[in-house]
Amino acid sequence: SGQKVCYGAFKHSCYKLAYFQDLSRRVGFQEARQACEIDGGALLSLESEAEQQLIENMLQNLTKSGSGISDGDFWIGLWRSGDGLTTLSACPDLYQWADGSMSPFRNWYTDEPSCGSEACVVMYHQPTANPGLGGPYLYQWNDDRCNMKH
Repeated sequence: SGQKVCYGAFKHSCYKLAYFQDLSRRVGFQEARQACEIDGGALLSLESEAEQQLIENMLQNLTKSGSGISDGDFWIGLWRSGDGLTTLSACPDLYQWADGSMSPFRNWYTDEPSCGSEACVVMYHQPTANPGLGGPYLYQWNDDRCNMKH
């Protein structure tokens, strides 16, 4: 399930947002990736600030639609392969897009990525959380454990 929206101005002309208020329906990174592929797409690669803003606007519209959307981060298609034994300084350069995009665009939250065992990336969506050092936990990116349910 999810809401599909199409635009002509971006490389990825159609986007589908899937948000599950029911925590039992949320999935890990690989499950989300497979669901997108089965649906003929891929987890989102964000290639510019303009595309980031488009997605933020879509999420804001979803919130305003009265769907009762609450805290719940969204998987995007950025992840880090490897054994996790990387140095912290090299770690940010090891993230790659699941669909093969070479986009260098990043929108990390302050002090992210934290690396270690966190190798898959979410777009924050925690409107009820108290702001942290980087401001509200809204739309910036955070590396998380791949088995977390989003």
